[in-house]
Formats: sequence, C-alpha cells, structure tokens
Amino acid sequence: MNTSVVEMETPDAINVRMSEDTLSVELSDGRTISVPVDRYPRLAHATEEERANWRIIATGHGIHWEDIDEDISVEGLLAGSPSGESRSSLKEWLDNR
Repeated sequence: MNTSVVEMETPDAINVRMSEDTLSVELSDGRTISVPVDRYPRLAHATEEERANWRIIATGHGIHWEDIDEDISVEGLLAGSPSGESRSSLKEWLDNR
C-alpha cells in the first residue's frame, strides 16, 4: 500500500486579537485560528497592555510579545502545540515580575 505525502505551506500571520481567554490569529489564507490563552502561561499572566504589545516576526511565521518575552509560531498554533516552557522557567519568570 502506498501512502502519498501532502506537502503543506504554512500561511502567514497577518493580525492578532486577544480577549480575556482567547488568542486569535488571522492567517494569510483567510482562516482565523483561535486557541485558549491558558495554553501559553506567559500570555495568561500578562496584563492587557502586555498582551497588546505584539508584533509579527519572521515574515509572518510567528508572533512576538516583547514585554513578556513570548514567541508563538503559526506552525505551532496550527499543530495545536502548547507552550514548551518548563515549570521552573515559568516559576522564575513569575517570581521576577
């Protein structure tokens, strides 16, 4: 049995919206992907002002939040990957806030 491999091109992020509990990213292919903020603890603990201070990086392949030093890739969002930050790293970050 042969299985064909589908090569997929990852769309670019073109806009970001945040609510109290949801991160929504508009993609260049017309889709919007929304995920719970609590999948990304730094975003979950960020203030509204910190959440609003984002920029698109790597020509649309990711989003960066300068104030909380958080990067999220479009590929990771589409794959459903949560934050890869360790508990000890998050604890240290929280302790220094």
